[in-house]
Amino acid sequence: MLERRKARKAALEILYQREITENSVDFILSHHLYSQEVEPLSDFCLRILKGISLHQDEIDALIKKSTDHWALERMPPLDRNTIRISIYEMLYEDDIPYSVSINEAIELAKIYGTSESSKFVNGVLGKIVTNIDKKKVNDKRVKRKTAEGVNEKR
Repeated sequence: MLERRKARKAALEILYQREITENSVDFILSHHLYSQEVEPLSDFCLRILKGISLHQDEIDALIKKSTDHWALERMPPLDRNTIRISIYEMLYEDDIPYSVSINEAIELAKIYGTSESSKFVNGVLGKIVTNIDKKKVNDKRVKRKTAEGVNEKR
Protein backbone atom coordinates (compact mmCIF):
# COMPACT_ATOMS: atom_id res chain seq x y z
CA MET A 1 0.00 0.00 0.00
CA LEU A 2 2.82 2.40 0.87
CA GLU A 3 4.44 1.79 -2.51
CA ARG A 4 1.26 2.78 -4.33
CA ARG A 5 0.95 5.91 -2.21
CA LYS A 6 4.52 6.86 -3.20
CA ALA A 7 3.65 6.17 -6.83
CA ARG A 8 0.58 8.42 -6.65
CA LYS A 9 2.65 11.18 -5.04
CA ALA A 10 5.30 10.93 -7.76
CA ALA A 11 2.63 10.92 -10.47
CA LEU A 12 1.00 14.00 -8.94
CA GLU A 13 4.33 15.83 -8.87
CA ILE A 14 5.01 15.00 -12.51
CA LEU A 15 1.49 15.92 -13.64
CA TYR A 16 1.80 19.21 -11.77
CA GLN A 17 5.17 19.82 -13.42
CA ARG A 18 3.60 19.08 -16.81
CA GLU A 19 1.07 21.84 -16.25
CA ILE A 20 3.56 24.40 -14.95
CA THR A 21 6.23 23.81 -17.60
CA GLU A 22 3.85 22.84 -20.43
CA ASN A 23 6.15 19.92 -21.25
CA SER A 24 4.62 16.54 -22.02
CA VAL A 25 4.87 13.68 -19.55
CA ASP A 26 7.01 11.81 -22.09
CA PHE A 27 9.41 14.76 -22.31
CA ILE A 28 9.65 15.06 -18.52
CA LEU A 29 10.29 11.32 -18.16
CA SER A 30 12.77 10.99 -21.02
CA HIS A 31 14.83 13.95 -19.78
CA HIS A 32 14.56 12.95 -16.09
CA LEU A 33 13.15 16.37 -15.24
CA TYR A 34 11.43 15.15 -12.09
CA SER A 35 12.52 15.02 -8.47
CA GLN A 36 15.36 12.59 -7.95
CA GLU A 37 13.72 11.59 -4.66
CA VAL A 38 11.17 9.55 -6.63
CA GLU A 39 13.60 7.80 -8.92
CA PRO A 40 13.28 5.11 -10.04
CA LEU A 41 9.61 5.50 -10.85
CA SER A 42 7.52 2.44 -10.14
CA ASP A 43 5.54 0.60 -12.80
CA PHE A 44 2.35 1.77 -11.10
CA CYS A 45 3.44 5.41 -11.32
CA LEU A 46 4.28 5.00 -15.01
CA ARG A 47 0.90 3.33 -15.65
CA ILE A 48 -0.87 6.26 -14.00
CA LEU A 49 1.07 8.82 -16.05
CA LYS A 50 0.67 7.02 -19.36
CA GLY A 51 -2.97 6.18 -18.65
CA ILE A 52 -3.85 9.78 -17.88
CA SER A 53 -1.98 10.94 -20.97
CA LEU A 54 -3.86 8.45 -23.16
CA HIS A 55 -7.31 8.96 -21.61
CA GLN A 56 -7.22 12.57 -20.47
CA ASP A 57 -10.11 13.66 -22.71
CA GLU A 58 -12.39 10.99 -21.23
CA ILE A 59 -11.20 11.72 -17.69
CA ASP A 60 -11.64 15.48 -18.10
CA ALA A 61 -15.11 14.98 -19.58
CA LEU A 62 -16.12 13.13 -16.40
CA ILE A 63 -14.73 15.95 -14.27
CA LYS A 64 -16.59 18.60 -16.29
CA LYS A 65 -19.82 16.61 -16.08
CA SER A 66 -19.50 16.34 -12.30
CA THR A 67 -18.59 19.91 -11.36
CA ASP A 68 -21.42 22.40 -11.39
CA HIS A 69 -19.77 25.77 -10.94
CA TRP A 70 -16.13 25.00 -11.65
CA ALA A 71 -14.48 25.24 -15.03
CA LEU A 72 -11.75 22.61 -15.28
CA GLU A 73 -9.20 25.32 -16.07
CA ARG A 74 -10.09 27.26 -12.91
CA MET A 75 -9.44 24.36 -10.56
CA PRO A 76 -6.15 24.43 -8.71
CA PRO A 77 -3.72 22.23 -10.68
CA LEU A 78 -3.03 19.98 -7.70
CA ASP A 79 -6.75 19.34 -7.14
CA ARG A 80 -7.36 18.74 -10.84
CA ASN A 81 -4.51 16.26 -11.13
CA THR A 82 -5.38 14.50 -7.88
CA ILE A 83 -8.87 13.96 -9.27
CA ARG A 84 -7.43 12.73 -12.58
CA ILE A 85 -5.31 10.12 -10.81
CA SER A 86 -8.29 8.81 -8.88
CA ILE A 87 -10.51 8.66 -11.98
CA TYR A 88 -7.81 6.86 -13.93
CA GLU A 89 -7.61 4.24 -11.17
CA MET A 90 -11.39 3.82 -11.03
CA LEU A 91 -11.65 3.37 -14.79
CA TYR A 92 -8.53 1.36 -15.60
CA GLU A 93 -7.12 -0.30 -12.46
CA ASP A 94 -9.66 -3.04 -11.75
CA ASP A 95 -7.84 -4.36 -8.68
CA ILE A 96 -8.20 -1.07 -6.77
CA PRO A 97 -11.55 -0.51 -5.03
CA TYR A 98 -13.16 2.86 -5.70
CA SER A 99 -13.09 3.68 -2.00
CA VAL A 100 -9.30 3.25 -1.92
CA SER A 101 -8.82 5.53 -4.95
CA ILE A 102 -11.03 8.19 -3.39
CA ASN A 103 -9.41 7.95 0.06
CA GLU A 104 -5.93 8.18 -1.44
CA ALA A 105 -6.97 11.25 -3.45
CA ILE A 106 -8.35 12.89 -0.31
CA GLU A 107 -5.08 12.21 1.51
CA LEU A 108 -3.05 13.73 -1.35
CA ALA A 109 -5.35 16.76 -1.33
CA LYS A 110 -4.86 17.19 2.43
CA ILE A 111 -1.09 17.10 2.05
CA TYR A 112 -0.62 19.16 -1.12
CA GLY A 113 -3.77 21.19 -1.59
CA THR A 114 -5.43 24.09 0.14
CA SER A 115 -7.50 23.84 3.30
CA GLU A 116 -10.58 23.23 1.13
CA SER A 117 -9.00 20.78 -1.33
CA SER A 118 -9.87 17.55 0.43
CA LYS A 119 -13.57 18.49 0.66
CA PHE A 120 -13.61 19.59 -2.98
CA VAL A 121 -11.84 16.43 -4.21
CA ASN A 122 -14.15 14.24 -2.14
CA GLY A 123 -17.27 15.96 -3.49
CA VAL A 124 -16.20 15.75 -7.12
CA LEU A 125 -15.13 12.11 -6.85
CA GLY A 126 -18.36 11.24 -5.05
CA LYS A 127 -20.34 12.43 -8.07
CA ILE A 128 -17.97 10.82 -10.52
CA VAL A 129 -18.04 7.38 -8.89
CA THR A 130 -21.82 7.32 -9.37
CA ASN A 131 -21.39 8.05 -13.09
CA ILE A 132 -18.65 5.43 -13.42
CA ASP A 133 -20.81 2.78 -11.70
CA LYS A 134 -23.66 3.47 -14.13
CA LYS A 135 -21.27 3.35 -17.10
CA LYS A 136 -19.74 0.02 -16.03
CA VAL A 137 -23.18 -1.53 -15.46
CA ASN A 138 -24.28 -0.38 -18.93
CA ASP A 139 -21.04 -1.66 -20.51
CA LYS A 140 -21.59 -5.07 -18.90
CA ARG A 141 -25.16 -5.17 -20.22
CA VAL A 142 -23.97 -4.38 -23.75
CA LYS A 143 -21.27 -7.08 -23.54
CA ARG A 144 -23.80 -9.59 -22.20
CA LYS A 145 -26.31 -8.81 -24.97
CA THR A 146 -23.57 -9.04 -27.58
CA ALA A 147 -22.41 -12.37 -26.17
CA GLU A 148 -26.01 -13.65 -26.06
CA GLY A 149 -26.49 -12.64 -29.70
CA VAL A 150 -23.32 -14.51 -30.69
CA ASN A 151 -24.41 -17.61 -28.77
CA GLU A 152 -27.87 -17.54 -30.41
CA LYS A 153 -26.31 -17.49 -33.89
CA ARG A 154 -24.32 -20.65 -33.17
